[in-house]
Amino acid sequence: MLEQRLYLAELFDIYGPLLTDKQQKCLSMHLFEDFSMSEIGEDLAVSRQAVYDILHRSEQTMAAYEEKLGLAQRLREQRHELTEIYDDISRLSSNKKIDEKEANHILMKLAPYTSKVQEELD
Repeated sequence: MLEQRLYLAELFDIYGPLLTDKQQKCLSMHLFEDFSMSEIGEDLAVSRQAVYDILHRSEQTMAAYEEKLGLAQRLREQRHELTEIYDDISRLSSNKKIDEKEANHILMKLAPYTSKVQEELD
């Protein structure tokens, strides 16, 4: 349940602006303000069933965007890569002598996240 909620929050951060205003408000209240469907319904002047339908449709829409675009997955992969790079640099900083091969390996891992790749190609 919590994992699903975190996943939806991640999708909302990325794809939320592509939803309608009502979908955005409904999801925001549900995910971030912990409103019940009844409370959301009262605030939006719609039935509890309408709130359920809006939430369900919004989740499906965001999942479809993610399936087509894969931005959330790409973001997770980038975070993982950056965490590995951080760990590599931490390990290097604890050593007094930096191995050139290891330093180049870290630089190559960092390259996709910087403009250095394009500069080296030009």
